[in-house]
Amino acid sequence: MAAHPADAPFETSAPAGPDALAALLPRLHLLRDAEEGGPLRALLAVIAEQLDLVGDGVRQGYEDLFVETAAPWVLPYLGDLVGHRTLPGYERVLTAGLHEGGRAALAEAVAPRADVAATVADRRRKGTLRLLEEVSERVTGWPARAVELSRQVAHTQPVRLYGATDAHRSPRAGRGRLADLRDGSALAVIGGPFGTAARTVDVRRAGSRYRQGGWTPAGLALFVWRLKAHSLTRSPAYCVDRARNLYTFSILGNDTPLVTRPFAEPSPGLPGSRPRPGQAASAAAADEMPAFVTRRLLHDRLADLYGPGKSLVVRRDGDDRPVPLRDIVVADLSGWRYRPGRGQVAVDPELGRIAFGSRSAPRQGVWVDYRHAAAADLGGGEYDRPDREPRPDARVYRVGPGQPYHRIMDAYRAWQDDRRAGRSGPAGIVEITHSGAHQEQLDFDLDAGDRLEVRAAEGARPVIRLLDWYSNRPDALNIRAVGDGCAPHERPRVVLDGLLVAGRGINVTGPVGSVVVRHCTLVPGWSLEPGCSPHSPEEPSVVLERTTACLRVEHSVLGTIEVIGEEVSEDPLDIHLRDSVLDATGHDRQALSAPDCRHAHAVLHLHRTTVIGEVRTHAVRIAENSVFTGRLHVARRGVGSLRYTYVPPGSRTPRRHRCQPDLAGREQAGRVRPLFASERYGTPGYGLLADACAEEIRRGADDGAEMGAFHDLYRPQREDGLRARLAEYTPAGTDAGVFFVT
Repeated sequence: MAAHPADAPFETSAPAGPDALAALLPRLHLLRDAEEGGPLRALLAVIAEQLDLVGDGVRQGYEDLFVETAAPWVLPYLGDLVGHRTLPGYERVLTAGLHEGGRAALAEAVAPRADVAATVADRRRKGTLRLLEEVSERVTGWPARAVELSRQVAHTQPVRLYGATDAHRSPRAGRGRLADLRDGSALAVIGGPFGTAARTVDVRRAGSRYRQGGWTPAGLALFVWRLKAHSLTRSPAYCVDRARNLYTFSILGNDTPLVTRPFAEPSPGLPGSRPRPGQAASAAAADEMPAFVTRRLLHDRLADLYGPGKSLVVRRDGDDRPVPLRDIVVADLSGWRYRPGRGQVAVDPELGRIAFGSRSAPRQGVWVDYRHAAAADLGGGEYDRPDREPRPDARVYRVGPGQPYHRIMDAYRAWQDDRRAGRSGPAGIVEITHSGAHQEQLDFDLDAGDRLEVRAAEGARPVIRLLDWYSNRPDALNIRAVGDGCAPHERPRVVLDGLLVAGRGINVTGPVGSVVVRHCTLVPGWSLEPGCSPHSPEEPSVVLERTTACLRVEHSVLGTIEVIGEEVSEDPLDIHLRDSVLDATGHDRQALSAPDCRHAHAVLHLHRTTVIGEVRTHAVRIAENSVFTGRLHVARRGVGSLRYTYVPPGSRTPRRHRCQPDLAGREQAGRVRPLFASERYGTPGYGLLADACAEEIRRGADDGAEMGAFHDLYRPQREDGLRARLAEYTPAGTDAGVFFVT
């Protein structure tokens, strides 16, 4: 497919703007037209608008000649010219009514431009393992490792006849032996993408959707990693036991498995590429994937995985230099039974734990760099946040090491002083520039017209730990509006962006206009136990107490929402949740309600959200492409609707459109229910629908994607596209299958 010629711009003479044609008239006609009220100018504005549309169409027609700039609907026609087969589900791109940005995301999931552009080159490389890996990355965005399972099948050495030479020896004599029990490294990865040990024949097909096998003379497997490696840089470790110097990588104190830092392997023939030893996967290939770091892997390749710019780093006492490599030992810290020797630092990558020896004990803290697995950019994290709104009118107050302010409240008070003195406008931004922890009481008292944003800088994930500061009142992140009687458009507004809040929740009181929680984590249950169970499962993450605030939650994780207000004299509050997880830490606990399990005086708006727990609310205006694991009970059933949403049987809801398990029927209600990879925050598969979940839910959204918070991953479409391309590019006669590692 030809590339877009950068040196041949295409322009038209279409006017730009409604007054472009009027500007071409003599001034005499313009003056006379102005005296008569401007009818000629209005007519020319209409004509100019139509000419602009024609010009845009002509320009787009030229752009549609090239795969890099063509409109999504043109891609199948361009692919037809080179024999590209459209992946399943593309017709939904043209017909489904998707949310803003959803159509482009779905189009990219089922018909990537790069896949169309590389069709001719892929035909020439058909049947090579490296091509299958590149196709997976191109079609789905998931890294993959292609392995010839046939090379791992045991072959029995035939009996050598008398007088036979070495030329008659079987070329696969080494495959006839049993597993070597002394080779711990090979045993640790047996049966996986990096295994090299021989095994007996498995008659099950690699492409079976029920029970996959594939270890046959014609077997080929494409091992795929669907979870991404999310980084944390210079994050404080959590001290579990100060007397014994025990720490966890996670600042919340929970166990978290570490993940390798992946790097892209160059294509064959390019500088820097390294050959595959015997066409088989090797332990070194784990560097190319976001794979979990096992104790054996870290022990065997400690120098490759530990250090600045690598998978994990441990620093102590504020020193920029990491703990020396010679002091690191890999150990099993289950139950904290292992005790390191003097000067040693024991690391358990499978649990994310650290234990210091007596002579290496830290005195001023521990900081770590590591990566953890997550399905999407959800909640607080160091990932890019492209949907951040520009605020050129706001003054920025930066908090962190080397910045003018070291505490959040100091920056907030400086903005308040500048605001009252006239040195700053009504908009202020408190930006936290590092991924450290802030342990301070936050009380934001806002005046009419204030616009406050507390956000993380790009590439940072600050942690706000709210502790027991007061003995005579509850502790929380308090947002209060000072004064009464201001107009609705003058009510203060608050935005929290990119934060992780632990220890307590958020309390909003007074006449507040809106509270926006974007890309944040309000830890469900306030904090975590070592096994990721919630510390205080009954406590709410957000309390809306006698306020007028409109709560908006986007791409976030939070616990229970509690609404306290006057139901007679006040209008119900609006609560909007998009692409988020509302987690009450249990299906039978209240995710949204008023005290004493009464109905919250609120109107709920849900878009692509997973709700773990029960909801009792005044009304639901809209709930689409979402999942409720607990019963939904609505006071006003005549308001709003549910569409393409799962609600448990026995719920009291407004009218429903193509919801589950209604479509499946009463006899299938036990089968059609949401199953998650994990329901505990802090685990890698948190909130993600399991592969064993009913297809009516995994593909139950209006565009064929899964219901819930991870709708926009379009996993079903990506899986279908990967299997279609795998069948197209595998060698003839090969039994190929897709194996999901994560």
